[in-house]
Amino acid sequence: MHELIRDITLSILFAWVLGLLAHFSRQPLILAYLIAGFLIGPFGMGWVKSQESITVISELGLIFMLFMIGLEIDLKKIVRAGKVILFAAGGQLIGGVLLGILFFVGIGLSMGNGHFDALYLCVACALSSTVIIVKVLYEKRELDTLPGRITLGVLVLQDIFAILFLAVQPSLDNLQVSVILISIGRVGVLVATALVLSRYVLPWLFHHIARRPELVLLGALAWCFLIGEIAEKLHLSREMGSLVAGVSLSTFPYALDVTAKVTTLRDFFITLFFVSLGMTIPIPGASVIGLALMIAAFTVVSRVVTTFAPLYLMKQGLRASLLPAINLAQISEFSLVVIQTGVAARHISTETSSAASFAFVVLAVLSTFVMARSDQVTRGLIGPLKRIGLRDLDHKHEADAGHEGGHGEARRIVILGFFRAASALLSEIERRSPAVLEQITVIDFNPLVFRTLTDRGMHVVYGDISSVDTLVHAGVGKAELIILSIPDSLLKGADNEKLVRHVRSLNPTAKIVATAEILANVNDLYEAGADYVTVTRLSDADELYKVIEAAQAGLLEDKRAETDALLSERREVLP
Repeated sequence: MHELIRDITLSILFAWVLGLLAHFSRQPLILAYLIAGFLIGPFGMGWVKSQESITVISELGLIFMLFMIGLEIDLKKIVRAGKVILFAAGGQLIGGVLLGILFFVGIGLSMGNGHFDALYLCVACALSSTVIIVKVLYEKRELDTLPGRITLGVLVLQDIFAILFLAVQPSLDNLQVSVILISIGRVGVLVATALVLSRYVLPWLFHHIARRPELVLLGALAWCFLIGEIAEKLHLSREMGSLVAGVSLSTFPYALDVTAKVTTLRDFFITLFFVSLGMTIPIPGASVIGLALMIAAFTVVSRVVTTFAPLYLMKQGLRASLLPAINLAQISEFSLVVIQTGVAARHISTETSSAASFAFVVLAVLSTFVMARSDQVTRGLIGPLKRIGLRDLDHKHEADAGHEGGHGEARRIVILGFFRAASALLSEIERRSPAVLEQITVIDFNPLVFRTLTDRGMHVVYGDISSVDTLVHAGVGKAELIILSIPDSLLKGADNEKLVRHVRSLNPTAKIVATAEILANVNDLYEAGADYVTVTRLSDADELYKVIEAAQAGLLEDKRAETDALLSERREVLP
């Protein structure tokens, strides 16, 4: 017992020190935790040698990690997922697994007789890292873009796929139809039990303890371990039970409260899990490094093929097909969970497990770097893809422009970039003066915007507004009024000041309206050539002041009714 406490102390101390180094060098924290575990583990300095300590630390971390993953799986979002996300995820998962089996069996890894190295690796390589992806997309403010939503939708469905694999995993040694059906039946009993209890018992209990934070936390932990023990009795794993416990709470009224209170404990035990995983990684030999590099290379290539192809075939355009493929090109922390279950069941070798861990580390570093520059990477790839014959959504426009000497027929008003402000503007024009819509050209690279506005009969040019060639071919030089409605924080490859200078050089006489988020940028935009600069915080402040006035006069209900009436009339492209 004293040895376990000492081992946990060393784990947390080294994880913190290396975590600080990772933070300042802008590397993934998970990478720091793995290195910390390796340093203090039996293959490093040997300060933690007890296999019992490593096993206990790992299992506790794994249980909490899967519980939190379950809490973050929103079943309602999966039900509402559009066909684009469903087909993209289906193509990526099915294609990834099939290619994985062919590749890993082809390089000589085992696929039967109690050894399933190839199967575990193809499943592990089919999953992408939620931690890395969400962090980078959040920092880039791309979570709510079309490629961001597709990426997140695929991640959720990957988690469901992993759950199904974990359900069948204990029966791999005797994989018959009857055995699979029994395993699925056990999972069904476990899920049904969890859902019934979470629907009819937990709401009453949590309602009565909602004001006692310590009891809410304790209740959540009790629920996690209870379902884990039920899973154990059903000959499933405690880890599987903790995942189901989390999923059953994900749509629970108190799920957000539970998540907030468990987060601190989650971070503590997830740290322990990755540190303990690092302790199991031996000093790599040439064969382990070679296999790790092959796993990493296969993951990148297969992800691009199996994610890009379905999206491109569904006419999402080259950019919106490439970005999710780039975003998803790494191995998931959930993959390490899958690999560890295989190690525990003696389904895969230590060498394969170590290679998968090294591949995870390599891709975690590379993926973070490439995702941060995904826009530049995408722009660099679109040209070569067009040259080999892949058409983008702008191919008709390019053909027309070629017949016209390289210049399109832009209309009197041009909207550069299309996001929520532009969506609201078009709705307002449609409500007040529909005839003006015929005088507008929209330039954007969102395939949803392109199709929706085209179906409505509007003039749309599919293209990247940060490219001068796009502006030239779109005929911006002939426009009378040019509107830049996207703030700098959402623009890719440019900012409002740079766009204003480009537009002004192409069209010296047009009236240019730009957008500023920061007050200090207003004068810079005027100096760049803008004729008017909108500052959204001013209009927001004006609206909020009117709400305060209405509240003080007892007219808030009338104000709300007025707003509701306006909302009911709107037909926005981006709701």
